[in-house]
Amino acid sequence: MSMQQLIEIMAQLRDPEGGCPWDKEQTLETIVPYTIEEVYEVADSIAKDDMPELCDELGDLLFQIVFYAQIASEQGNFDMGDVTQSICQKMLRRHPHVFADVEVADVHEQTLRWEQLKAEERQIKAGTLPARQLDGVARALPALIRAEKLQKRAAKVGFDWSDKMDVLAKVKEELAELEAELTVSQPAPQKIAEEMGDLLFSCVNLSRHLGLHAETLLREANDKFQTRFNGMEEMVLAEGRSLKDSTSLEMEDKWEAVKKMEGK
Repeated sequence: MSMQQLIEIMAQLRDPEGGCPWDKEQTLETIVPYTIEEVYEVADSIAKDDMPELCDELGDLLFQIVFYAQIASEQGNFDMGDVTQSICQKMLRRHPHVFADVEVADVHEQTLRWEQLKAEERQIKAGTLPARQLDGVARALPALIRAEKLQKRAAKVGFDWSDKMDVLAKVKEELAELEAELTVSQPAPQKIAEEMGDLLFSCVNLSRHLGLHAETLLREANDKFQTRFNGMEEMVLAEGRSLKDSTSLEMEDKWEAVKKMEGK
């Protein structure tokens, strides 16, 4: 099947007369959660190196894009052809070293040129107003990814730590401020939440300075926790009991046993 066939299928699903009741009720806003879910399922397929599943998940993600374009077309805004044209023009514009006669010496120079072009695009969108450095960093991004993007944008104009040990010191400072709030006689929930947020933001900054991706690190930490927890639970079940029947000390002992097994 072709892209045109997919577009036609989507149009039929949204047909006011004979379309699918669920698809007809959807709006741009209501399908956003499904799109986000599909993106993470694509990432999960890649992490598992499951190519058949990746192919399937990419199809689901493509369907989401066609869904948005169909709704926008019904509203008289744009259609899938406009979406395709827009991305083609953007790629041609942002890669003059490939599609035009501009030359770049290396990857570093190409990256600088890319950022310059994006800055020019932000200025065009801003119109007569000055484009701000952090404009365009979507609020809907996962918080860790957004924090990293904000920090990278700020770093491009020199607002950044020069040494990773300075960033580590900042993390310790934020941790100390959180500890101070937790130990006062009457802790203020809002202040504790604010300090916890500052600590998380500084941890993302440290990850960036270490050349690591905070979102990936936390995803891997989640997987490690789940694997260890499952191993602990399997030990308990093998004894004919459940976790609810175990004490915290018993679970801790088995947790350490799982960690030792990992080291073998």
